[in-house]
Formats: sequence, structure tokens, C-alpha cells
Amino acid sequence: MLVCRQASETIVRNILVTGALGQIGSELVPALRAHYGAERVIATDIRMLQPGNGGSAGPYEHVDCTRPHQIHEVMRRHDIGTIYHMAALLSAVAEDKPQIAWSVNMGGLYNVLEVARQYECAVFFPSSIGAFGPSTPRDHTPQVTVQRPTTMYGVTKVSGELLADYYAQRFGVDTRGLRLPGLISYSAPPGGGTTDYAVEIFHQAIRYRHYTCFLSADTRLDMMYMPDAIRAMIELMQADAARLNHRNAYNVTAMTITPAELAAAIERQIPGFVIDYEVDPVRQAIAESWPRSLDDSAARTDWGWTPRYDLDAMCADMIEKLGARLKPASRA
Repeated sequence: MLVCRQASETIVRNILVTGALGQIGSELVPALRAHYGAERVIATDIRMLQPGNGGSAGPYEHVDCTRPHQIHEVMRRHDIGTIYHMAALLSAVAEDKPQIAWSVNMGGLYNVLEVARQYECAVFFPSSIGAFGPSTPRDHTPQVTVQRPTTMYGVTKVSGELLADYYAQRFGVDTRGLRLPGLISYSAPPGGGTTDYAVEIFHQAIRYRHYTCFLSADTRLDMMYMPDAIRAMIELMQADAARLNHRNAYNVTAMTITPAELAAAIERQIPGFVIDYEVDPVRQAIAESWPRSLDDSAARTDWGWTPRYDLDAMCADMIEKLGARLKPASRA
């Protein structure tokens, strides 16, 4: 784990996670605590922690990242050396509330980078396939290419990559990031993302054997199972800084799939599952502006990235884990 600006040093300072109760944060925090100890990982979110939530297994602070004094206070009290900044509005929500999305996504990142500069901290910033746009090559999208997104979410991700680069070059802040594809998780509920169909479909398949998808059957997008994504974040932050040619942010990928292909994989394990389609024009337009597949060779070369879950392995694990928590709906 990074300590100040040297990735190879032994950890002596604590880790802060913003947006800890969100889709990624809710799984990142337990993984970090398993690696580094529960007391060393400070979970924060704008939401109040509910009894029984996973964040209660260690320190938790109520923090609004758009309020700099709140971040400063938690930094001061907990001796933070690394920040995983996960607090943000996701794609569909950001498009519905673009002004708020800019305030949260960019204002929050700026505040985090400022405290990182002042307290000499490392920062992980998650970018996204949303950072690309319709003028980007959609197949095997290169690490370095045209980035002209047409959504507010994408605009904040490109701006965030550039801002993180600036803080690294101008102030020496050790900023690192990943361009994450759509993430599939059994732990957190869908959070307003365009790729959330790939989470909703499992809930509906287990409970009802039926799902109505808001993207068309042949909409191909990059996807990754959450355990792979969490591991990629931790491995990147542990990597030797001298080997990193692209700090903000590395393409990473695991599988490229359509709703129809995902439904077929689920049906192989849940016989009788049926999918139909009612396309949401807003989310369909967003999906069609994103890459169908990413070239992640830079991540594989620079810090040894490789995914562990393909489509069938992911489906098997999702159905097992989610099935233990959900009960099939009773049928008349």
C-alpha cells in the first residue's frame, strides 16, 4: 500500500475511502481491511451508517466530499496516507442531474486532491469507459486515444483524469487510476449506472425467472466482475511507481458481452429464465457512445494485470452468492 509517494514502502499511515457505502466502496472497504487491518481503513460516506452495514466492521465517518473542512478534519484525526476516492454520481443519475454531478464529481475530486497535496497522500481515482465518446474507436479502444464524451458523467471522468495528472505533474501527488468497465456485483444494489442491467438481471432471474432489459439485446459493452475490479485497484496502488507509464488512468477489462449473451449464460444455470426488452432511449444512447471492448495491454505490461473471471465463472459465482441472499418469489 502506498505511503505518501512511495508505493514500495511499508504502510505506516491509514487509508481513507470516500463513497464507502456505494457500489464499489461497499466491497472495496472489506477487501482493504482484510489486507491491511480493519482499524487502518477509515470508511466515509455522505450517508449515515445503518446498523449491520459492512462499514460498521471498522472506523466510519460521515463526510460530504463537497465540504472541504469535513475532509480536512478526518485527514487530521486519522493520519491518512492513501485515499481511495469513490464518491461520485453514476452515469444515468449524472445525466439527469448534470449540475449536481459536476459539483459532486469534480468538486469532490478537487477537494480530495487538495488535501492529498497538503497531507502528502496518494490518491486512487476511478475513471470509466464513460470517459470515451462516439468519436473514440469502439473496438479494442487504445490506452491513449480520442476522449470526447457526450455525457456529463463522461465529461467529469475525462476532467478528473486530467486534474489528477496535473496534481501528479505539478505537485508530485501520487495519483493513480483505472478506466473501469461496467461492474457486476452481488453485494451492492444497482446505483444508477448504464451497465446496471447486468446486476439487475441476476436479481430478477433468481426471484422471478424473468427480466425486462433497458438496453437492446445486441448492445455490446465491456464488463468486469467486482472481485476482479477490487483486486485491480489494490494491485495498482501496490505497484512500483517506476513501472507506471500511465497513471490516470489504465484501461482494464475482463469480458465484452451483450444482454443476450449474459441472459444465455444465466439460462444455462437457471433453466426457464426469460429475458425481454423495453429500451430506455437515454441509457441506450449512453451505451452506444461507449467502447465495446478495451485494449488493456498497458495494464498487463506495466503492473501485471490479468482478470480471473470470465462470463461463465462470473455467472456461477453471482448466482451462488446472490442466491444465498434472495428467495425466489412465490408463484400462484
